[in-house]
Amino acid sequence: MLGNFSYSNPTKLYFGDEAQKHLVEELKNYGPKVLLTYGGGSIKANGIYDEVMSALSAAGKEVTELPGVMPNPTTDKLYEGATLAREHDVDLILAVGGGSTIDYAKAVSVAAWYDGDPWEKYYLRQEDPDSDLRIIPVGAVLTMVGTGSEMNGGSVITNHATKLKIGKVFGENVMPKFAILNPRYTFSVPQRQMVAGFYDIMCHILEQYLSGDDDNTSDYMAEGLMRSLIHSSRIAVKNPHDYEARSNIMWTSTWALNTLIGKGKSQDWMVHMIGQAIGAYTDATHGMTLSGVSIAYYRHIMSYGLHKFARFATAVWGVPAAGKTDEQLAAEGLDALSAWMKEIGVATEISSLGVTEDMLEGIADATLIMKGGYKVLSRDEIIAVLRESM
Repeated sequence: MLGNFSYSNPTKLYFGDEAQKHLVEELKNYGPKVLLTYGGGSIKANGIYDEVMSALSAAGKEVTELPGVMPNPTTDKLYEGATLAREHDVDLILAVGGGSTIDYAKAVSVAAWYDGDPWEKYYLRQEDPDSDLRIIPVGAVLTMVGTGSEMNGGSVITNHATKLKIGKVFGENVMPKFAILNPRYTFSVPQRQMVAGFYDIMCHILEQYLSGDDDNTSDYMAEGLMRSLIHSSRIAVKNPHDYEARSNIMWTSTWALNTLIGKGKSQDWMVHMIGQAIGAYTDATHGMTLSGVSIAYYRHIMSYGLHKFARFATAVWGVPAAGKTDEQLAAEGLDALSAWMKEIGVATEISSLGVTEDMLEGIADATLIMKGGYKVLSRDEIIAVLRESM
């Protein structure tokens, strides 16, 4: 492994079909006022809300509710949450939901006691919270897998007025203090959202894996996670209530983006940058915006990282290597990825997400160009990838 790094992850996880039993003991570590935030209300239909409220009551908490967190949390919703958290002087933000809700809770945690505009500071300028800022602790009850937000510092917010969707990776002081991971809590997620989460997981791993040329332990771990995801996703698509498959996917999702497999690695996050720009224009499901551009993007950069793409084919997909060139192996690996995407039912064309030809220039302008991959794209290349993805 090349380079130097440090690794620390302060989030405490409780995993399994009895994980929720630990919520009360964790809640007792914080003050009496809790801001409970969640999405559109599905947790009330599936019973999770009642279980969480029971735990909050048992821990003696005074609860302020903040429902209505949308799949792509907006700046307006961020300002609303920050105002509510400050007015009620909350001691903990408890996010019950998937990655969007947890991302949102982190944003509120650093916005509530900041005097300026959090969008400008944290997202546009990519600054960290001031050292003396009061940051509200965050806890999470995960109900949909994909983002790994339960064990990282990431937070993505959308500004509809400027058509920008930007992520900020905060440090350890913003990461959730604890997370409850009960695989059964994910059973009621609709099929389309479920498979979008599956591809989000795959994309997180790929964007850390498809970079660098050294012999890196992190890559071997990434390969194992991808093989596990592929195997379990095929089972879950046919039977979403298969506990073993859903539990393996939940665990894979967490480890895909809790920073472990990125250590010692350059990283290529261009699929996310293009996908987020598409999301800012269409509000399409995040995982689908990633799947919609992935194949075109990876075919575009494949020749620049040919050896790793060939390794991806053999180590992850089991493509036989005998008698084949790296070019042939790499192409077969991407064909296998594309076939799996179609098998589980994610988007493979961005036109199906509402993208139209007249949006492409604006989407390209809204795409942040990142370094770290095998090829740094120009604006014209981003447009070419978008056109190829239509």
